[in-house]
Amino acid sequence: MSNVRTGLVWGEIFMWHDASPLASVLPSGHGLIEPDEPAENAATKRRLKNLLDVSGLTERLAPIKPRPATVDELALVHERAYIETIRAMNAKGGDAKLDAPIGETPFGPGGFDIAALAAGGVLAAVDAIIDGDVRNAYALVRPPGHHAEAAHGFGFCIFNHCALAARHAMRRGANRVAIVDWDVHHGNGAEHIFWRERDVLTISIHQDSAFPPGSGPIGANGEGAGEGYNLNIPMPPGSGVGAYLAAFERVVIPALQRFKPDFIVVPCGFDAGFYDPLARMMLHSDCFRTMARMVQEAAASLCGGRLFLCHEGGYHKTTVPFYGLAVIEQLSGERTAIDDPFLPIAAGFSHQAMQPHQDAVIRAAEELVRKIN
Repeated sequence: MSNVRTGLVWGEIFMWHDASPLASVLPSGHGLIEPDEPAENAATKRRLKNLLDVSGLTERLAPIKPRPATVDELALVHERAYIETIRAMNAKGGDAKLDAPIGETPFGPGGFDIAALAAGGVLAAVDAIIDGDVRNAYALVRPPGHHAEAAHGFGFCIFNHCALAARHAMRRGANRVAIVDWDVHHGNGAEHIFWRERDVLTISIHQDSAFPPGSGPIGANGEGAGEGYNLNIPMPPGSGVGAYLAAFERVVIPALQRFKPDFIVVPCGFDAGFYDPLARMMLHSDCFRTMARMVQEAAASLCGGRLFLCHEGGYHKTTVPFYGLAVIEQLSGERTAIDDPFLPIAAGFSHQAMQPHQDAVIRAAEELVRKIN
């Protein structure tokens, strides 16, 4: 096996990002919510890193040291006024909540600094891949990013890591970049940022209308020069392994083959897992491993293996570590002695095979692949 390893971006400081509860008291007429830990917290990611450590896999990965992204780098995909808003709110200290089109994006003291460091870690990973220091890379960072749009945060996301990765790869010489977003929630951020561009192919496979509400219909296909270069696969709730792998075989991989990217970026969410509290899908660790393998093989045949994954959603702290381990094992070509104890349960769920109403969505998405050239 090559001495060029899989890179890992990690820093304990990412776990200190404070996504304080969105609200303890809702607007008048909506009653009260007892304060609790938000769904986006450090547990799932820290437990994934712990599992990498105890499995022995961490020591077989190449560490990539994060560094803060500059304002100019963040401005590759975000409006400067928005960036300055985050900086100003950060300087005041205390909890802050950005106004967003739906809900609010929360962060605590140091939020700008941690988000900028996460973004800079992503850029460092892209550099390491392009420079040949690593074969591929995984960024285990917080806060997540794939919902953030050019002028505002969204959901739990402040800066759009994968959009930044795509733009930075293009600054480093890539002519075409593909983004394959398998987070269970729609990848609205990249869709918005690259909506009118044909040099970035954005693909989102997500639970239909889960979040943002109504976002990501199959007919949203790009506009102007970008028409045909945004693909949405809005899977019905309850979709399992059969439907997801069919979507990859019939839509995602053919789209990549037609587009012929120079670099592939994956917003890697694990919230399509069968226990996740924020979605209603049925995937398990072997499915995430297989999706990673399929994208990895596409990268090997199309763009010299240049592949970057950034951790996004996934909110069940017990199962997410096993999903992440499976993906990073696949990227690195290193299998550990760890078995996923939840795999037999999820694999045995009824309706894991593709259902007719799921096939209908995939057939509609197949038609859109023909528009890519």
